[in-house]
Amino acid sequence: MTCVNLDLNLLVAFDALLDEGSVSGAADRLRVTQPAMSRTLARLRRATGDQILVRSGRAMLPTPYAESVRERVRALVEQAGVLLRPATALDEAELASLTRTFTLRCNDALVDAAGAEILAAVRVRAPGVRLRFLAESAVDTDDLRRGEVDLEIAAGASGRPELCARRVGGGTQVVVVRTSHPLTGLTRAVYAAAEHVTVSRRGRLRGPLDEALAAEGLTRRVVATVPTVTAAFRLVAASDLLAAVPSMLAGPGLAPFGLRALPLPLALPPVPLTMTWHRRQDDDPAHRWLRERVCEALRAAGVPG
Repeated sequence: MTCVNLDLNLLVAFDALLDEGSVSGAADRLRVTQPAMSRTLARLRRATGDQILVRSGRAMLPTPYAESVRERVRALVEQAGVLLRPATALDEAELASLTRTFTLRCNDALVDAAGAEILAAVRVRAPGVRLRFLAESAVDTDDLRRGEVDLEIAAGASGRPELCARRVGGGTQVVVVRTSHPLTGLTRAVYAAAEHVTVSRRGRLRGPLDEALAAEGLTRRVVATVPTVTAAFRLVAASDLLAAVPSMLAGPGLAPFGLRALPLPLALPPVPLTMTWHRRQDDDPAHRWLRERVCEALRAAGVPG
C-alpha cells in the first residue's frame, strides 16, 4: 500500500481488533457491522501481508507481527486523536509553561498608548511568552499569510477572505494642537486656513479629509507629511501646525507631548480599529488566548470602543 491510497482508518480498526481480540468485539466498539469489520480485516491482511489475527479454538490470537506492532499502532491512534481533537482553552499550567513569540504589527501611537498594558496582560499568566511589536508597513504585505506577523491592529479592515477580523475600537478624528496654541475652537474656515501636518504611511498629501473640505469649497495647506502619529505629535508640539488623527490614537498619548485635542469641524464617518489575523490561526488556543488579552488591554488603556 502506498501513501497515495493509504486509509488511516485502518489503523483505528487495527487497534480495535488487537484490543478486542475478535471481529465482533471490534465491530461493536467502532459501531460497524460484523461483515464490514471482516472486510476491514481482509484489507489489513492485504496491506501488511500478515494474518493479524488467527483462530485458535473459539478465540482469535494476534500473530507475532501484530503483537510486535501493537504499542506503535496504539500510539499512532492516540496521536491522531490529539491532532484531530477540537482545540480547547489553555489551562493555567499550560499558560505558565507556554514559550512562544508573537509578532504584532500596529501603529506606533497604539504601542505608546497600550503596549505596556498588552505586555502586562500577557506576562502575568504566561511569563514565557515574548511579544515583538512591529511598525506599520508603508505598503500592503502578505506577512499575515506568510506567518511573519501574528496579529495586525490598524484602522479599517481587510476584506481578504483568508483573514479573520475583529473590531477592537474606533472613533472619529480629532485635531491635535500644542497646549499653548491660541486656538480654542475650530470652524471649518479657521481649520482650512491653518497649516497642517498629515500622517500617511505612503507619504500621501491628500486624503478623505481633503475631499470633505473640497465638498465645502475649502482647501487646506499641508506643509508636511510623516509616516507615524508620534512623528506628527512631535512636529505639532514644536509649532503652530495642526494634525488630524483618530481619537483612538490620541487620548493618553497627548499629555507627554504637551498637546491637546479639539473636535474636528467636519462630519466624517467613524474610523474602526480592527485586529486581523490569518484564518489558519483562528482556532489555535494560544493565539486565541492572546487575542483576548489584547482586547482586554486595549480597554484597560482607554482605547475608545
